[in-house]
Amino acid sequence: MKILYGVQATGNGHISRSREVIRRLKEMGQDVQVIFSGRDPSLLWDIETFEPYDAFRGLTFITRRGKVRKFRTALQLNLFQFYRDVFSYDTSGFDLVVTDFEPVSSRIARRNGIPSIGVGHQYAFLHEIPVKKADPFSMWVIRNFAPADYSVGLHWHHFNKPILPPIIPAHLKANSPIKQEKILVYLPFESIEDIESLLRPITTHDFFIYCDIAGAIDDGNIHLRPFSRDGFLKDLQECNGVISNAGFEFLSEAFYLGKKALIKALSGQIEQASNAFVVSQLKLGMIMPKLNRNTVKEFLAAPSIRPIGYPDVGRIIAEWIERGNWKDVEGLALSAWSLIRMGYNPEMNGSSH
Repeated sequence: MKILYGVQATGNGHISRSREVIRRLKEMGQDVQVIFSGRDPSLLWDIETFEPYDAFRGLTFITRRGKVRKFRTALQLNLFQFYRDVFSYDTSGFDLVVTDFEPVSSRIARRNGIPSIGVGHQYAFLHEIPVKKADPFSMWVIRNFAPADYSVGLHWHHFNKPILPPIIPAHLKANSPIKQEKILVYLPFESIEDIESLLRPITTHDFFIYCDIAGAIDDGNIHLRPFSRDGFLKDLQECNGVISNAGFEFLSEAFYLGKKALIKALSGQIEQASNAFVVSQLKLGMIMPKLNRNTVKEFLAAPSIRPIGYPDVGRIIAEWIERGNWKDVEGLALSAWSLIRMGYNPEMNGSSH
C-alpha cells in the first residue's frame, strides 16, 4: 500500500510511537509518506526514520509556565493556511491515511475519500474511560480534532473497551543497571528557572533535566541536557525515577521500565489531567498539582514500581494495518492485552468521572 501517515509534532510522544509503527510498516515493504504538523520543522530532532516527510503549520496550543493559554492559542490559529494545506496536498495513489492525532492528514483523508485509521492515546477518549474535568468543549475538541474512520486508542488499561496497551520503543530494555541517585526530569511546559529553583536545594540526588538548550550544562546536582532521543532513552534506562508532565508516551516508557514517577499535569488540558487521574487510580505514580519541594522529597523516598511487560504493540498494529481487517479493533485489542508479561493484571471496571 501507499500510506500517508500524519504525526502531531506538538508532543514528542506522538513522534516516538509513530516512529515504531512506521518503522515496522517500512520493514514490511509498505510505501509510507509522512506529514508532521504543529511544530517548526527546525525544532524536530531524530526524525531520519520518517523520511520522506512534509511539515505543515497545522493546529496547536500555546502554553506558559505549565498552563494552556486558551486566548493566545485562539489568536495564533491560522485556519486559512490549514485548509490551504489540506486542499493542495497531492493524494495521487494513496490507499490509506494513518493519523496520530494529526489534523491535516485527517482532513486530507476526509476530503479525498481515502480510508483512515487513527492511532494514538487521544483515541482512547472516544470510549467511556476515566476522565477528569471533562468539560463539553474539551471533549468536542478531542472527538473532532483529527477524526478517523477506524480508531485505535492506547492506554495503560483497557477499561473493558477495545483499547490497546502503549507502544514502547523496541530497543528499550527493562533490565539495565540503575543509578539510585539519578532522576530524569522532563517538564517541557514549565520554565527552566522554576524547575531549577525547585530541585537545586535537594542535593541528595542528581537531576537530569531535558530542555531547549544547545548543549549540556552540569552545575552541581543540576544537569541540563538538550533534546536527543538516544541520550534521553539512555538516561531513562539508568535513572531511579522520573519527574514529568502527564504526557502519555513518556510515562508509558517509564512504567515499562519500572521507574517510579512524580507527575505534574499541564493545567487546562483534559488529556493530561485525566492521565494524572488514571495514574493515581492505578497506583502507578504520585501526583504533584503544583511544583512543590516537599512532594519531591516524598517521591524520592518512595519505592519503584514493578516493570510492566507491554508487548511489541507497534508491530501488532503494523501487521493489523497490513492485513486490512480494520473493523476488527476489538480482536486487535484482545490479542495485544493477552501478551502482557511480568504478571501485570489489567483487570478493572471502566468508569468515567
